[in-house]
Amino acid sequence: MRRTIGVREIEDIALGAAVLGTGGGGDPYIGRLMAVQAIEDFGPVELVSLEEVDDDDWSVAIAMMGAPTVMVEKIPGGKEAEHAFRSIESFLGRPIRYLYSIEAGGINSTIPIALAAQLRMPMIDLDGMGRAFPEIQMVTHTLFGITATPFTMADEKGNSAVLSTVDNRWMETFARSIAVNMGATAHIAAYAASGRQQKEAAVRGTMTLAETIGRTIREARAAHVDVVARLCAVTQGQVIFQGKVVDVQRRTVAGFARGEAILEGIGVDAGSQMSIEFQNENLIARRDGNVKVSVPDLISMVEEETGEPITTEGLRYGFRVNVIGMPSHPHWRTPAGLAVVGPRYFGYDVDFVPVEA
Repeated sequence: MRRTIGVREIEDIALGAAVLGTGGGGDPYIGRLMAVQAIEDFGPVELVSLEEVDDDDWSVAIAMMGAPTVMVEKIPGGKEAEHAFRSIESFLGRPIRYLYSIEAGGINSTIPIALAAQLRMPMIDLDGMGRAFPEIQMVTHTLFGITATPFTMADEKGNSAVLSTVDNRWMETFARSIAVNMGATAHIAAYAASGRQQKEAAVRGTMTLAETIGRTIREARAAHVDVVARLCAVTQGQVIFQGKVVDVQRRTVAGFARGEAILEGIGVDAGSQMSIEFQNENLIARRDGNVKVSVPDLISMVEEETGEPITTEGLRYGFRVNVIGMPSHPHWRTPAGLAVVGPRYFGYDVDFVPVEA
């Protein structure tokens, strides 16, 4: 099904993607502003389902990489995404028919929309995670042998780079170093893939899901009904903790925002404590020292009354939040997926247990 993304859809996508972004994926406010401005300047963007994409049509992911905490103050200049795209298009030497989002995140779901409007290109309704993850190789495409090479980067000063590596893990190593030198954030173009490859590897329908989540939150607020309950219903999630933020430790290390939030229980969880550790995204949630949810399943914090998703850089003392656990895409729950994004990859000596279990 083909449809268009306009200003209303962008508002909902940015909000819903911030929920799926599990605290990461960039500031939804900045991403929303960029996409809305592009739509107003160049017109709406066509969104197509993966089933409509020919097997031989190529698509490229557009995103920002770096520390979300830096993006709050280091606003994009506006030309970086196009520079990254033109570089990868030139390197590939073949026409790119579609753009797509590599992850569900507040800014990384809307950056491709902005560029698609600017270049008057259609987007595919998919992503490579079904959520947000902090490292370049952490995409379902990696599980199916799709390479990030060629990988192009651009910053607001006009610098650009084209990388080629032996595997996607090495791409993370080299690209992260360059991103740090570009000021801890950069625009990227990567994971060029044919329609045939996308149909095997990608997480389908992510843009539509993000829009549905955002619309659900908006309509629940307008109707003055329980926003969090509606949010859980549409995401197949569950509230795993109700609490007040009493401490946040946050630092920028090697191009990542790393840290921990401590929540004191309120309501039904009064008397308990939850700790949530993050690396751009929320990785593991412990209640009274026991693991409640871990990657690759999703851990999102939303404001108690409004259901507004809270990013790791936006966490503040005193926030009253609901912590929601949501199931990850089946690709991530395989042995191959857990080797790339499971708790042990991030240094936690625990086995993955699905949130619904």
